[in-house]
Amino acid sequence: MSATARRNNEGGNTITAEMLEALGQGEVAYVRTFQSEDLKALFPQAPDLVPGQKLWALLAANGTPIVLADTPQAVLANALENDLVTVSVH
Repeated sequence: MSATARRNNEGGNTITAEMLEALGQGEVAYVRTFQSEDLKALFPQAPDLVPGQKLWALLAANGTPIVLADTPQAVLANALENDLVTVSVH
């Protein structure tokens, strides 16, 4: 039996998927790098770019895109301006 299931059986708190998704919202963001040909997956409204360009995105804790840039410094500056703690995703 998992620790969560034991806590539930013992009358403890339950963490829902919605609560887990909300953790870090407005406080934590992550930096992700990807190629320009993958841009539409995160930013469907973005214009077409030349394939093979390296891009960086700042995403909210729940994966919602915040900003797109062609340098990691630009996304980190945006995070700093918005008082977000950043983590990298590898």
